[in-house]
Amino acid sequence: MKKLIALVGLLLLVQVVNAQTLRFTAIPDQSTARLMTRFGKVADYLSGELGIEVEYIPVKTYSASVTAFKNNHVQMAWFGGLSGVQVHLAVPGSVAIAQGKEDTEFRSYFIAHSSTGLQRSNEFPHEIRSRTFTFGSKGSTSGRLMPEYFIRQHFKEAPRKVFKRVGFSGDHSRTLALVQSGSYQVGALNFKVWEREVKAGNVDTSQVRVIWQTPPYPNYNWTVRGDVVERFGRDFIERTQRALLDMNEKDLLESFPRSKFIPANNSMYKPILDTAIHIGIIRE
Repeated sequence: MKKLIALVGLLLLVQVVNAQTLRFTAIPDQSTARLMTRFGKVADYLSGELGIEVEYIPVKTYSASVTAFKNNHVQMAWFGGLSGVQVHLAVPGSVAIAQGKEDTEFRSYFIAHSSTGLQRSNEFPHEIRSRTFTFGSKGSTSGRLMPEYFIRQHFKEAPRKVFKRVGFSGDHSRTLALVQSGSYQVGALNFKVWEREVKAGNVDTSQVRVIWQTPPYPNYNWTVRGDVVERFGRDFIERTQRALLDMNEKDLLESFPRSKFIPANNSMYKPILDTAIHIGIIRE
């Protein structure tokens, strides 16, 4: 009997501990190792600020991050604009609470292998027609949604009709590697990833160059489920937002890379929703 009582007590303790653990994920827009380093530090920071256990849960695909959020396997996530819009529609009460200062005017870069002869221009590069082209992940805002929007807007055709071959690399770092190696002639990626890789000395600019940048659009955000207040208290969303806005550790911010986080809300991402509907990624 004593053993049974002890076992019940242990199970209740485990449930209490689990109830006090905030789990979050992030879209896998870079290598797993880099994401684990970045978000492991974020988890430690938030644990200290919120006074609860915070755990980062890695996922392998953009769609997996959305599914984890929808199924309440995680209660918060660092989403791109498109994945954020998808969960705002799918999970009533979910809300964007913070974004990087740079995310209000995000951009995608079109890059090309040097063998194409394409040079940087302020005008959309019409000469990319009939080349091989790689997007990033199919669920990426900066690596697929917005580049595809501008391609369709310019050529009045779907990418598969514009290009000789179309690929999806899976993430921005992979897009850069594929174009730099010549596996694809042209590609589109997150401008922040390009700038970070150039700074780190990982880009051979004799082999790959930026040829065009998109007009600005809203992108990444921290989104939290509305029902977290039932587990962590009525002021939990506000406290979490404040913790993100107060994040000022240089190394941690540079790992995103962002200069700081600022307030966000769902309405900021209506241009992303409208674009996703326009090209058929989201159905009305």
